[in-house]
Amino acid sequence: MKTAVITGANRGLGAEWVSQLLEEGWHVYAGYRSEPGRLVSLEHERLTTHILDVQSNESVEAFAEHAPNKIDMLVNNAGVADGRWRNLQEIDEKWALEVLDINALGPVRVVKALYEKMSHSSLTRVAMISSLMASIDDCHIGRSYAYRASKTALNMFTVAMKKEAREDNITFAILHPGWVKTDMGGDKAPVEIPESILGMRHVLSTRTLENSGEFIQYDGQILPW
Repeated sequence: MKTAVITGANRGLGAEWVSQLLEEGWHVYAGYRSEPGRLVSLEHERLTTHILDVQSNESVEAFAEHAPNKIDMLVNNAGVADGRWRNLQEIDEKWALEVLDINALGPVRVVKALYEKMSHSSLTRVAMISSLMASIDDCHIGRSYAYRASKTALNMFTVAMKKEAREDNITFAILHPGWVKTDMGGDKAPVEIPESILGMRHVLSTRTLENSGEFIQYDGQILPW
């Protein structure tokens, strides 16, 4: 039985990853920061949950210690928004650093802690949940300063990690889930959560060592850096 690890799994996209993978017969190890949220309603014999604060090395190490010994998929979904400051004068520098820590360094901490459990004879696929807002080419309206910068940093961390991870049979996909109807995306977003997850699951399933590190949308469209 294959095992997936999902971070930020208590609501939204993360919870839907858990739900769909359970339906497909996966064992799922899910992390949540404080409240289990939707994970309570997803209770299953193949679902294990554990508290995870991606800003804390101690929390990440404890999460990794309790994780299954062989991991076939990792979805780094945990993240935060930045308040969408309207201008430079509104930027909260302390919170901006928090956003960078959570969105960019958090997933790196998780990959580092779980690396040995992901390195084995079969291919392990890692999804780094990024955003089109990480694209420098696509930054036409500005704003969302810290969020954009954090996701751009996440993309670069991933591209750098993929090179050494190839040697250990680990492939990465940098995924944009689309403009989705979540707390962050809002009610006007055109993409429903289940559609986004189905698309990202399909994209992730096509990852190989050769196409590792592509920046790609949930529907398969390659995105500009």
